[in-house]
Amino acid sequence: MSDRRARPTPNLKKHAWRRHPAQQVDASAPPGPPPPAAASAPVQKDQGSIVQAALYRDGRRVSTPDSLAETFRLLREEPAGMAWIGLHKPTESELLSLAEEFDLHELAVEDALEAHQRPKLERYGDTLFVVLRAARYLDAPEEVDFGELHVFVGKDFLITVRHGAAPDLSAVRHRMEEDNPELLALGPEAVLYAILDAVVDGYAPVVAGVQNDIDEIETEVFSGDPAASRRIYELSREMVEFQRATRPLVGMLHGLMAGFAKYGTDEELQRYLRDVADHVTHTSERVDGFRQALADILAVNTTLVTQQQNAEMRALAEAGFEQNEEIKKISSWAAILFAPTLVGTVYGMNFRNMPELQWAAGYPFAILLMAVVCVSLYVIFKKRDWL
Repeated sequence: MSDRRARPTPNLKKHAWRRHPAQQVDASAPPGPPPPAAASAPVQKDQGSIVQAALYRDGRRVSTPDSLAETFRLLREEPAGMAWIGLHKPTESELLSLAEEFDLHELAVEDALEAHQRPKLERYGDTLFVVLRAARYLDAPEEVDFGELHVFVGKDFLITVRHGAAPDLSAVRHRMEEDNPELLALGPEAVLYAILDAVVDGYAPVVAGVQNDIDEIETEVFSGDPAASRRIYELSREMVEFQRATRPLVGMLHGLMAGFAKYGTDEELQRYLRDVADHVTHTSERVDGFRQALADILAVNTTLVTQQQNAEMRALAEAGFEQNEEIKKISSWAAILFAPTLVGTVYGMNFRNMPELQWAAGYPFAILLMAVVCVSLYVIFKKRDWL
C-alpha cells in the first residue's frame, strides 16, 4: 500500500472558495513576514457537522478522536489503521482540511460541498468518490423524503458527507463493529459496500409505503374522490425522483463489479456487492412499475372524471328538457284560459253602441265563441305535443 502521507498537497487554488481567508494576499500591504498558514491551526470539531470519527485496526476500533486534527494525527501514528469519518453538512474549512490531508480531488470536494448531485461513481487516482441518494418513507404525511450521501474511499480512510436526514449510518457502523468485524477488517472498500447495502435496504420500506399509497389511490379513484388526481400527481413526481436515485445505481454497481480483477477485490466483498446489485435491480424494476401503474391510474381517473362530467351534463340537459316541457304546458293552458277571458272582457265593457248587447242570441254566441277558441287552441297545442 502506498504511503498516503508522502503525497503532494492538492492544488486548491483553482476555485476562489478553496482559499482560506487567512491565506489571501493584499497587494497594497507593505512587505513583511507572511501570515501563518491556516492549515497549521488545529481544526476544531463542530458538533453540528462531525457526526463521528473513529480509527480502526484489524476490524476493531482503537480510538475515537474528538476532532479532525486529532484524527489526522492518530492515523499518521497508525500505519496499519483505517479512519472512518462521518460528517453531516460540513463547513468549507472542514472539507478543505480533509482535502489537504487525504489529497482529495478539488472537483469531488466541490461536489460534496454544494450537494444536489446525481448518483455517480468517479475515481480520482487512488480515491473513489461515490454519490448516493438515500430515501425514507414518512408515514404521517405519506411522502418520500430523499437525502444525499457523498463517500470518499481511499486506501486507509473513508469519509462520508451526508446532506439530509437519510441515511442513518450509525446503524451501519454499529453492525460492522459488533456483528461483522471480519468484514470491517477488509478495509474502506468493505465499509463502502456496507453503506451501499444500507442505502439499498432503505429503499424497501419506501417501496412498501408507495405500494400501499397506490392501493389507496386506486380505491379513491373508483370511489370518485376529487383529491385523487392531486395525490396521483404528487406521487408521480416522487417516483421520478426515486427513479433518479435508483436507476444510476445499477450502472455504478456493475462498474464496481467490472473492477474486481483489476483492483483485487476480496471474494467475500464480491459476493456482497453482487447481492447489493441484485437488490438494486429489483428496486429499480419496482420503481419503473410504479411509474407505469401511476400513469395507468391517471388515465383511468381522467376517463372516470370525463364520464362523471358527461353524466352530470346529461342530467342537466334532461332537467332542462323537463323544465321546458313544463313551461310548454303552463304556456298552453295559459293561452287556452286567456281566450275566454278576452271574449268576456270585450263584452263586459257595456258600451251603449255595442250592437251585440241588444241581440237575443248574444249570450249563447259569446259562450260558443269562447268554447270554439279554447277547443281550437287545445287541439293545436296537443298536436304539437305541448300538452
